[in-house]
Amino acid sequence: QVQLVESGGGLVQAGDSLRLSCAASGRTGSSYAMGWFRQAPGKEREFVAAINYSGGSTNYADSVKGRFTISRDNAKNTVYLQMNSLKPEDTAVYYCAASRSYYGRRSFLYDYWGQGTQVTVSS
Repeated sequence: QVQLVESGGGLVQAGDSLRLSCAASGRTGSSYAMGWFRQAPGKEREFVAAINYSGGSTNYADSVKGRFTISRDNAKNTVYLQMNSLKPEDTAVYYCAASRSYYGRRSFLYDYWGQGTQVTVSS
């Protein structure tokens, strides 16, 4: 089992930046790819970004490409999502997820999920 805890969400203005963190505990000795997803009120959960275990390969949703950066520190069992130039449409609950190897867009292929952290961007 792997437990994931997100932090770093909050209320910001359009154009501001935030950095989300996802701390993993439990069976973190195994290699996990990690992803970030988000869900806005009344909408389906959508893919944001993902990274493989080594950190050498990443994927991004088109809507965040160039503004968000995913990274990881395996020594700290933590994954980050640096979010710059935030827009009101980025408002959502952000979730991190872990997968044995998959680091794509399909949420059902992730094995573990955190509880989420709220990000609200005001205009």
